[in-house]
Amino acid sequence: MKIKNIILLCLFLTGAVSVSAKKEVTPKEKITFSFDNISSLAEKQYAKACGSLDISKGMPRNARPDGSWRQTGIKDWTSGFFAGSLWYIYELSGNKKWENEARKWTAPLADLQSYDGNHDTGFMVYCSFGNGYRLTGDADYKQIILNTAETLSTRFRPEVGSMLSWGNIHAKNPTQHITIIDNMMNLEMLMYASKNGGDHKLADLSVTHSNTTLKHHFRKDGSSYHGVIYNPNNGEVINKRTYQGYNDETMWARGQSWGIYGYAMMYRETGIRKYLKIAQKCADRCISRLPEDVIPYWDYDAPGIPKREKDASAAAIMASAFLEIYEHSGEIKYYNWAVKILNTLSTKTYLADKENYQCLLLHSVGHYPGDIEVNVNINYADYYYLEAVIRLKRLSEKGSIF
Repeated sequence: MKIKNIILLCLFLTGAVSVSAKKEVTPKEKITFSFDNISSLAEKQYAKACGSLDISKGMPRNARPDGSWRQTGIKDWTSGFFAGSLWYIYELSGNKKWENEARKWTAPLADLQSYDGNHDTGFMVYCSFGNGYRLTGDADYKQIILNTAETLSTRFRPEVGSMLSWGNIHAKNPTQHITIIDNMMNLEMLMYASKNGGDHKLADLSVTHSNTTLKHHFRKDGSSYHGVIYNPNNGEVINKRTYQGYNDETMWARGQSWGIYGYAMMYRETGIRKYLKIAQKCADRCISRLPEDVIPYWDYDAPGIPKREKDASAAAIMASAFLEIYEHSGEIKYYNWAVKILNTLSTKTYLADKENYQCLLLHSVGHYPGDIEVNVNINYADYYYLEAVIRLKRLSEKGSIF
């Protein structure tokens, strides 16, 4: 045996050389639902909705007991999700009919481009016009996005280093500045605008907001507070609250999902590594606490009877975010958990393929402590479910990367 071969054999026996260059990975979770079936169901449900709704009465938000939609004004924070779902249905189906419906339900939201009374115009405009522009290239849509982003940026307070989530930006001598974890989601529109004709300050303030939130919103275990209250003059933390959770120190499910999604998105937009790390830490915290059917309760820590209420919306947001983390990190566990969640959401327990329902998902929770939207369908649950399904479909079409 040649000396070179003897050396290699010795290295192999001592573990210095791997048996194979192929990376060992956890097997991928099997997808148990059909993309075509979900697309068909979405078309059926939203055809019922579009056939019965009067657009002059506002945007669909949640369901009545008979399954029909309640409608709300365009200044409601959820106003863009119904149109966004229509855009996703168009993307899934390729049916021109859904582009027409999406345009119809997107159009009234154009008035929001100069509206500064809400930090959620990112949800309202980017989920509607953003998807519309991505799928059609409509130049008018792009301009509305840029205008809205500029207006939204006026809610940023440099003294605090974050956006004012709740409150009137025109108030004189404010005593507090509240930033909520949800606000991370609205930075995506600002980041898009900064790279596509808007002022670069939009990216700068988004990064500053993300850094401030990262510093103050998270506990050591990776769970997050809903809101942080700052002194508006110097940015000192006054208090930390979890308004829609069981109590201030519990892990509110939807807020945790917003945090995971928001920081995964900001990593995609900036390449700043600490954003991916906090997204993974928050995701791992959720994974360690998921119940057997992998759909979280409205608050991971709520005891007794309230804990029985599941939140499909929190699950859908999380599934979409997990897939993004997987694409950035290559860690297969995030793919597997996303598929597990989508497999469960795509069963008879959670799908609204029954009676007179005009939505996709049942069993979401809006604001349990306020007894608002408890165990109902909510428009953003459908939106993020469809988004996650589309993301998974794209990945499945690419084939395994291993």
